[in-house]
Amino acid sequence: MREIVFDTETTGFDPKGGHRMVEIGCVELFNRMPTGAVFHAYFDPERDMPAEAEAVHGLSVAFLTGKPKFVEQAQDLIAFLGEAPLIAHNAAFDFGFLNAELAAASMTPVSLDRMIDTIAIARRKHPGAKLSLDALCSRYGIDRSHRTKHGALLDAELLAQLYIELMGGRQIGLELAADAVAGADAGAMPAHSGLTIAPRPFRAARLHRPSDAELARHETFMAGFGDPLWTRG
Repeated sequence: MREIVFDTETTGFDPKGGHRMVEIGCVELFNRMPTGAVFHAYFDPERDMPAEAEAVHGLSVAFLTGKPKFVEQAQDLIAFLGEAPLIAHNAAFDFGFLNAELAAASMTPVSLDRMIDTIAIARRKHPGAKLSLDALCSRYGIDRSHRTKHGALLDAELLAQLYIELMGGRQIGLELAADAVAGADAGAMPAHSGLTIAPRPFRAARLHRPSDAELARHETFMAGFGDPLWTRG
């Protein structure tokens, strides 16, 4: 099963107010395991960057000016996303900006049926707990010491680790891989997944019953111990 974990950085909170997406980072999972395939891009928002937003992600107008516009990268992004479920933290926010940018580029929005929100998953597992990415990474022992500011690709990589833990840890990947061997067509796995699972022939269990000759040799061997402890009452 192929899934995409993604995160965005923006100029503000609401695309309906003229705010734009300035960065997106996507991480590919296959059977809940990272494959190493990523998509990462910065976008020129063609507008100013509010100071409060820059303080969060550190992306200035000077840095973003001259970067590709979203419409110039949109086809590559959509090709990477494919038809996979899309996982994000507070996913309605990221889907809102992604679909606003796609609409502005006269492209079909991504269906909300594909949305998986890790905050909703975490809320069910840990009711009443803090649900920020930082707090949940701390809960699950995920190292975020290199995260000094928000960054779309870095946060997507952290979120991928968190999602795996929320869904049962890395053991789930082994279980899904075993299922693929037992019942799925291994040749249907995408080549970029990095996984190759070959079906194994069935082998019946071998009986481990000693022969009469083996029992006789064992009896002779045991007789050589003289007065062993296990024969004393």
